[in-house]
Amino acid sequence: MVINETLAKRDMPTISHDHYQKIFGFPVIDYYRRLGFDFVEESFEVVGTEFIEGYEKHKFDIGLHTGVEEVLLKLGSLRVGHSILSAYKQNTLDELVAHFGLTHRFLKIVGLNNHYAHSKVDNAVQWMSDLNLPPNDVLFVGDTAHDHEVAEAIGVDCVLIPGGHQTREALEATGARVVEKIQDILSL
Repeated sequence: MVINETLAKRDMPTISHDHYQKIFGFPVIDYYRRLGFDFVEESFEVVGTEFIEGYEKHKFDIGLHTGVEEVLLKLGSLRVGHSILSAYKQNTLDELVAHFGLTHRFLKIVGLNNHYAHSKVDNAVQWMSDLNLPPNDVLFVGDTAHDHEVAEAIGVDCVLIPGGHQTREALEATGARVVEKIQDILSL
């Protein structure tokens, strides 16, 4: 994990993937505080930028989750549109989606204008306005409690999938529907 490189460089304890999933959340600055950063001697901007630089070096090392392409193809065949709303910086999000050859599958690809991952709510409000769809025609699929918060902020249904940034327990605590794998959304 890239975060362990950031921690080790400062002689801070490294973490396991399980621990990461238990403490991760938005805004990301609070996650860093839970890791032990206090941002008195070193700013969040410095630490966050260092992490992103390491993350960028490895962004193509991991493939798509199992079933993503199948779900996109099936939804496309049913003429169900889909978009990406991410806390990833817009230009690198575009690059990553293009790397996997998926750009043409999305109506909108919306990222942030920075890499500090504060919140996706403002972008979600604009995204809904741009789509001009009634909220009951939209299903928000995510892997964090923040995704549920975003869905609530724009008044749409939400389904969460474990295996990403947070534990199943954290996702279930939101009250959102939690499915086992991405293919399960096809039955919804």
